[in-house]
Parts: sequence; C-alpha cells; structure tokens
Amino acid sequence: MENSPLQQYTRSQLASRNGTDRDEIWVAYKGLIYELNKSRMWRNGLHYEHMAGQDLTAEMESAPHNENVFDKFKIVGKLIT
Repeated sequence: MENSPLQQYTRSQLASRNGTDRDEIWVAYKGLIYELNKSRMWRNGLHYEHMAGQDLTAEMESAPHNENVFDKFKIVGKLIT
C-alpha cells in the first residue's frame, strides 16, 4: 500500500495549533510537523520555555534531549518554508 503525501501547512497554520486557539498541539522540527496532544509534557501548549505552534528546530540545539524525543509522536504534515 502506497503512503499518501503529507499535508503541507504554513507557519500561520502551525501557529494556530498552539494548544490555546485550538485543541491541537503541534510543533515543527526539521520541516516535519508533530502532534503532541497526548504528551503530558505539553499541556496547554507549553513545555518549559517552549511554546507549541512554532518551529523548534533551532531551539533543539540547546535542549537537554536529542531529536529522538519526536519518535513517539505522530507526524501530521510538512512545514512550508
């Protein structure tokens, strides 16, 4: 079975999935958008000083964990750059 291509989203569309404007809690990392709704660490769209609805690629460089943290989350789309 062939996988369908990922839906593409703009930065504005990503920003509206910040956990306050809508129920979705999404972040982008390296061009992919992840759904974090089920993470207890992202309740209300906040994770320490990080906010949902944003591209976190640059911020991950100083994170105490690596990019494998996204492995357990569903990819919902691609960020249009």
